[in-house]
Amino acid sequence: MLNRRHIRVKVMQSIYAMHQHQGENLDREEKFLFQSIDNMHDLYLLMLSALIEIREKEEEYLELASKKHLATKEERNPSKKFVKNKVLELLSNSNSINNAIEDRKITNWKRNDDIVLFLLEAIKTSSFFEDYMGNGTGDNDFNEDREFIATLFTEVIAPNEKLYDYLEEHKLTWLDDLPTVNTLILKQLKQLKPHNEDFSISKLYKDIDDKDYVKSLFRKTVLNETELAKEYIDKTPNWDTERIAEIDTIILKMAICELLKFPSIPVKVTINEYLEIAKEYSTPKSSIFINGILDNLVKDFQKDNRLTKAGRGLL
Repeated sequence: MLNRRHIRVKVMQSIYAMHQHQGENLDREEKFLFQSIDNMHDLYLLMLSALIEIREKEEEYLELASKKHLATKEERNPSKKFVKNKVLELLSNSNSINNAIEDRKITNWKRNDDIVLFLLEAIKTSSFFEDYMGNGTGDNDFNEDREFIATLFTEVIAPNEKLYDYLEEHKLTWLDDLPTVNTLILKQLKQLKPHNEDFSISKLYKDIDDKDYVKSLFRKTVLNETELAKEYIDKTPNWDTERIAEIDTIILKMAICELLKFPSIPVKVTINEYLEIAKEYSTPKSSIFINGILDNLVKDFQKDNRLTKAGRGLL
């Protein structure tokens, strides 16, 4: 789930927050960093559970409507194509999802069912829901069900403003995580097959190396900030160092730290990754400014034999 760029962003945000509240307890700040990453996995489970809760709410509605004293013919014998959607049933019956939700105590929708009801109403008033419900009356087809759920997630759930506002209010860090989480869920939904007996929960880290990378990048940058800053100070003669955006200084320190202290990461990867982060999180001119500095630094490091990269093609 968590790719290297997202790790870099998380570390950058944690260092920035540390500067803002002048935190000096490295262990506490590192704990905050890993908590923000764990929260990303909670968001992933929360978005999956939204699909489960939406199905359950519709099933409850159909059951209550059928028992009304003056129920219509349609209410007494409603179409259950949506609640019998094979993908939604797979998610609802998934041991891996249900166990993870229970372990992480993901109960948001039980306490905020108005969000679920709002999403359900948005789904039921959409044109693709009408097309789906009107297409055949026999047993559900897995491929059709999968395509419908992928469309539902893309068109209604992922871009929903009410859901977005709730997530922003609940945990601010989730806003940066949401695109990655939604992209992953959509990919997993589209890859489901009729023979799947369970839904495979995505791991937070690809492997132990990525988790170690979080800690190493954070600690090596924070513990060496003064030395790392000295590397670029004389490379900014036309810039008042006090006026350089703080995010830019953090990005520069992290990039320089990677160049000098992470021998397995190629130079081009480091530069490209931090330029993309600068474009997204800093000022419009930041990427140009940072690119110029890093380009000059790499030339100096190579000249002075300070770039020690292990493996072929890493320079």
